[in-house]
Amino acid sequence: MKTLLSAATAAIALIAAPAEADVLLDNVQGIAVDREGNVTRFEALVIGDDGRITHVLARGERRPQTDYREDGQGRIVLPGMIDSHGHVMGIGLSALSLDLMQTASLGEAQAEIAAYAARFPGRPWLLGRGWNQETWGLGRFPTAAELDLAESERPVWMERVDGHAGWANSAALRLAGITKDTRDPAGGRIERDAAGNPTGVLVDSAMELVSGKIPPPRGSDRDAALSEAQRLLVARGVTAIADMGTSIEDWQTFRRAGDTGGLYIRIMSYGAGIDQTVLIGGTGPSPWLYDDKLRLNGVKLFLDGALGSRGAVLKEDYADHPGNRGLALMTPAQLRNALTRAAIDGYQPAVHAIGDGANMEALRAIDDVAPVYPGDIRWRIEHAQVVDPADMDMFGNHGIVASMQPVHQTSDRLMAEARLGPDRLDGAYAWRSIAATGAPLAFGSDAPVELPDPWTGLAVAISREDADGQPFGGWYPQEAVNRGAALAAYTAGGAYAGFAEGRFGQLAVGEQADFVVVDRDPMISSPAEIRETQVLETWIGGRKVYDARTRSGDAPEIVAGEEAEIVR
Repeated sequence: MKTLLSAATAAIALIAAPAEADVLLDNVQGIAVDREGNVTRFEALVIGDDGRITHVLARGERRPQTDYREDGQGRIVLPGMIDSHGHVMGIGLSALSLDLMQTASLGEAQAEIAAYAARFPGRPWLLGRGWNQETWGLGRFPTAAELDLAESERPVWMERVDGHAGWANSAALRLAGITKDTRDPAGGRIERDAAGNPTGVLVDSAMELVSGKIPPPRGSDRDAALSEAQRLLVARGVTAIADMGTSIEDWQTFRRAGDTGGLYIRIMSYGAGIDQTVLIGGTGPSPWLYDDKLRLNGVKLFLDGALGSRGAVLKEDYADHPGNRGLALMTPAQLRNALTRAAIDGYQPAVHAIGDGANMEALRAIDDVAPVYPGDIRWRIEHAQVVDPADMDMFGNHGIVASMQPVHQTSDRLMAEARLGPDRLDGAYAWRSIAATGAPLAFGSDAPVELPDPWTGLAVAISREDADGQPFGGWYPQEAVNRGAALAAYTAGGAYAGFAEGRFGQLAVGEQADFVVVDRDPMISSPAEIRETQVLETWIGGRKVYDARTRSGDAPEIVAGEEAEIVR
């Protein structure tokens, strides 16, 4: 934003030391939204010396006296976007390794991997993610032999786009000791040929057979990855994120950043299983730390895998793989025990459930446990991609938060049709139907599975069309949500889902001044236009952390095309 002060004074007053002054952000087209999706307009904000909002002023309301006035030049101001399901360290580490998400064929992927191997001849392992055999039109999983054509000397490990399968070359399989005689671990599958030999792809818990052999990132690697993740998030207008699957090493990385003043985004953390959660939090959720920048909220529990790798648990066989109903990663008893243990200590459970069988089990388990622990637990189901309409009412019975990722619908549409068949799609990506039960919606990206881009998510949520406008009129268009509901699910709804209401999310008096300045109004723009939204500035706690004009702010500078390196 152009300020009426000199550049140097503005930098001191508005960025470097917000606690020394209060600021009037004036002459904006402001949009605020509550959890119910009710949109209100405002023309000015007053930000106190603590970075919190003291006034929200509509047109014609008298402006109070402040130390500084910032002229918004009539631009659009929205609440900071909240990504309610992402993997912070995954975003950063993926950005610092090989990204195969844009490859359109097996041949393209092989060429990318070969070029990557040549660029980094000293790395003992070659790591990456993002491949998708469905996008490639392969009709099967890739093989170790095909990966050997790109690199055969060093071990190579490439995770599938959804993170629920991995592709290893022969060197990696040898190093892991995986042979024809290796048994499938519980909750996992080694893909095999007709003779029973491993073909190179490992699904769900079987991935650990290879990934467990990879040297872990060093502390400095993790610090670099967190910095990269924050740069990517603030550039897209994301000011807060729910980190799903935080390890003790991740938590220590967040704390190091907080202790040294390098934590900019707000992280609502969910430990990777009960043991990691208790290791991090001990007797229960942490307090809010670093001026509402970090809190351990709860525990992430995995109930099944993903549709792409046929690990999602279905009630009936996969339409394109008879005899397979997916991979259950917990038994019903284990799930209930985990929910009970979490609730006793006040941790918020967030249950990963994608298939209709897994969602049924998650809903039934919560229905069993919730009456025993009637406090404000805010049970969450992550993804809820395929839900049998017969089970859907259970979402509303206990106010279960439906943490969903709209862009999965467009990414998965053709695959979901193949996996489920035409008769089992009524409850697929059913945002409106689930919300109609009374369940709160919280939208996110599942980054790095998808890009951490809330604007694409907003466009999909209101249209159910992909970037090419397909299918025309939307896929099962009755499940689209209106604009207010979609914006709420990316802001106030995300805050509520993470026990952050009243702290940030609505642009209300008393909340943190987390907002984004964008180049268009999502309440009146077409879905195609919303996808093209440009974030001009991102502010967190009254501090500018990103400015598109200079690609800088209070956060580390974002340099287009800059490549960092992780040595393993």
